[in-house]
Amino acid sequence: MSTAPQDLMALIHEHADSIRAGLGPEGFAVLHTRVLELAQARQSDTRAVRRALQGVRLTLLRLPLDHPVRQSLDGTRLAGSTLTADITLRAQELLAWIDAPRLGAEATHDIIASARRRLLAAPALERRHLGARQSEPPPRELIALADAEGERRYPAFQFDGGPAGTGGPLPVVLRINRMLLADIDPWGACDWWLSGNRELGAPPAALLGALSDDVLTGAAHALAEGEL
Repeated sequence: MSTAPQDLMALIHEHADSIRAGLGPEGFAVLHTRVLELAQARQSDTRAVRRALQGVRLTLLRLPLDHPVRQSLDGTRLAGSTLTADITLRAQELLAWIDAPRLGAEATHDIIASARRRLLAAPALERRHLGARQSEPPPRELIALADAEGERRYPAFQFDGGPAGTGGPLPVVLRINRMLLADIDPWGACDWWLSGNRELGAPPAALLGALSDDVLTGAAHALAEGEL
């Protein structure tokens, strides 16, 4: 049965307490940020609304498989026909009910910053290392994270050659990054790759070469609904 994004907002409202417990402080703070992005998106900017909705779904995928909100994700459709004009209003109303704001703006910022530091701690390559192997600019599908100095770092799992990233970009990674809108939401895409995945049994990045490309692509496709 299909779940409209508006209904998903209502489900988050209904199960806010168990969602908070299931995601933990970091995950719930990320969810709050994603809902805030949706609430602040212009209703006419369909791409921004869909990106924010996908961010909400990425975060909720961390819930246990038997959680009612997690179960609803497989039927949540992001097609344009389901994005009614009140979706941002529903997100604004949701912000008034979920518990994350009680953490305080400073605490929430600290949690998000901690999550980003975790992602930046993963093995990565600098832009100058990419230039030694390719004359053209890196594909826009590559995840590029900005560190504290503003330098762009490219997580090494994206490249052939294991942690050292000695080869070129892996085609399956570029394909999945495109689904995850890595060019406009690199942090969310990187979090999908490097965080535990209940369906796959491990972070997707750790399964590159161990699982078939089709299985990994299918997991990302299930998230993106094939509509991006």
